[in-house]
Amino acid sequence: MVLSSKETASSIAEFLGAELFGDASRQVTGINEIHCLRPGDLTFSDHPKYVKKAVGSVAHTIIVKELPKDMGGKTFLVCKDPFESFVKLCTHHHQRNLDNSERRISESAVLMPGVHVGRNVAIGDGTVIHPNVTIYDGTVIGKHCTIHAGSVLGSDAFYYNNKDGRYRKLYSCGSVRIEDNVEIGAGCTIDRGSTSETTIGAGTKMDNQVHVGHDTLIGNNCLFAAQVGIAGVVVIEDDVVLWGQVGVQKDLTIGKGVIVLGQSGIGKDLEPGVVYFGSPVREARTKMKELAQIKRLPELVKMLDNEAER
Repeated sequence: MVLSSKETASSIAEFLGAELFGDASRQVTGINEIHCLRPGDLTFSDHPKYVKKAVGSVAHTIIVKELPKDMGGKTFLVCKDPFESFVKLCTHHHQRNLDNSERRISESAVLMPGVHVGRNVAIGDGTVIHPNVTIYDGTVIGKHCTIHAGSVLGSDAFYYNNKDGRYRKLYSCGSVRIEDNVEIGAGCTIDRGSTSETTIGAGTKMDNQVHVGHDTLIGNNCLFAAQVGIAGVVVIEDDVVLWGQVGVQKDLTIGKGVIVLGQSGIGKDLEPGVVYFGSPVREARTKMKELAQIKRLPELVKMLDNEAER
């Protein structure tokens, strides 16, 4: 999330009631989760293994529970509960951003009955929004797009922190960006970024009942069939085809030109230009051979039993 106006690390420390170590005059220009950081950002870490990652990142201000030995030239805000402090900061600045915004809807866009349009929404020339579509705050839709009935753009990220036996929600202050010439089928759901953007690239087409998780980046000219489910923080490069009921695990990359056949489960990065199948996926021809051999198992077991009886 980019801040509507810069803040110093000292002013944020005062707002959070945190103890500051390092350069108090640092200018904070954005607030982001560790997976989508930009120079000038503030982030947080509530686990020791992520503190080192945060120190090595482009973020220059970090909310932590304990000051690390190696500060790496960063500014630290030390507080009792970094997660809750980060949520408080996100909530505050997201509301400020929305209060200073307005809708930008092209005169040539068509919005049919029952469409809900939130604050700070932009809709480009020639775009058609069919009945009962919900467009949450901050969503940007490009030119000549089609959004079919009942789809939801910008619902909250599915992001929870499990601590002390309860789930605590990270307030979603990100957004959704739909680029030009995208078609989204009926009943699709696209979650906003937790702090950044979920992006659907130009020319991409989605069938009905497709789900896209938070902070996922989908490239240009992709094709997704019905009931594809994509988790958060996934990178899908250009020209990827996912056929029906493909499931994609979080935090992975699918290379350019990949085709994944129906009902496959993707749990790792996929190399570009390959056809995949199965759960877990493998190169399709290899997987088909494996399945053919599995069908022969009863016959092979019977042969072995006969040999043992002789």
